[in-house]
Amino acid sequence: MIIKNGVSLLHSPNNRMLASSAVFRRQEFLIRCLGVGGQSQQFNRKSMPRTMALEADAENILRAITPTLDLARHKGQAGKIAVIGGCREYTGAPYFSAISALKIGADLSHVFCTKDAAPVIKSYSPELIVHPLLEESYSVREEDKKAISEKVLAEVVKWMERFDCLVVGPGLGRDPFLLDCVSEIMKHARQSNVPIVIDGDGLFLVTNSLDLVSGYPLAVLTPNVNEYKRLVQKVLNCEVGDQDAAEQLLSLAKGIGGVTILRKGKSDLISDGETVNSVGIYGSPRRCGGQGDILSGSVAVFLSWARQRIIAEGDLNISPKSPTVLGSIAGSALMRKAASLAFENKKRSTLTSDIIECLGRSLEDICPAK
Repeated sequence: MIIKNGVSLLHSPNNRMLASSAVFRRQEFLIRCLGVGGQSQQFNRKSMPRTMALEADAENILRAITPTLDLARHKGQAGKIAVIGGCREYTGAPYFSAISALKIGADLSHVFCTKDAAPVIKSYSPELIVHPLLEESYSVREEDKKAISEKVLAEVVKWMERFDCLVVGPGLGRDPFLLDCVSEIMKHARQSNVPIVIDGDGLFLVTNSLDLVSGYPLAVLTPNVNEYKRLVQKVLNCEVGDQDAAEQLLSLAKGIGGVTILRKGKSDLISDGETVNSVGIYGSPRRCGGQGDILSGSVAVFLSWARQRIIAEGDLNISPKSPTVLGSIAGSALMRKAASLAFENKKRSTLTSDIIECLGRSLEDICPAK
């Protein structure tokens, strides 16, 4: 460390030998500029700006962006969501994400998965529209990869304009050929201004190919603790905890060009590089796998609803204003409330499917259907 308890350590006996390095010289210059000019001069922390995470008014945001139920509306107007994910090993994650979107109130939910995963996902529920289009390396000859990749993209593009939001990553796996195909799908979605929520193995993909989302304001990343750690190391070249959590999240969102990041934790932190919001209401101590998949589907629905309201009505009388941030706050709050309700009933035996069944009741408690 350079500063401890407000005192520069560059001049201590153990650190004089380090002071000649270029990094330490630059840091010492910065310290002097900030007013720390000697061994015992104090660092004025009050003069430094500090990023604060403001607790979001999540329930009012939920009420503001959730559409009313109207007999005049037709199928599709309440949202059409597509999940890009699902392979041989992982079929539950895309199902959890897609069915959560329907349980919250989306009208249609699609899953684009590998051919092996499709029959399994179909068997979970007839409510989902399942497209067995994706391919993995083991089933594709090297000389056929280019032609098959183009075919996969062309098939997905046929549907793209119908979707209000994509969820990329649940159960995707890390097969190189499959990830290459998904990269092309994401590029086309971005060109078409389709919002993208990225979770699971989708975060593995974008961490290694930041250009897929960098500078795209309709992208939402939903990392858990390990996924967030890898993003911070890649983008900020430091470790988590090297600075205040809210400040670091703000720096990370800025570093990826203003994407929205929902950092999952005891309290969820959300930033688009401009503000940092916190969602700490509700929650559950039960950490069964699959809750992140529910969250991704939830954020996708609320993001699409927020965007529709903003397009239709202009400036909503709520803050923040970004549809990606609004969708993230609403999705986080609803997921946490559903988890708390499920835990009340099932305690240690709470499963992801129990939480999904509480989504409708949770939204009804906050925003009753009329």
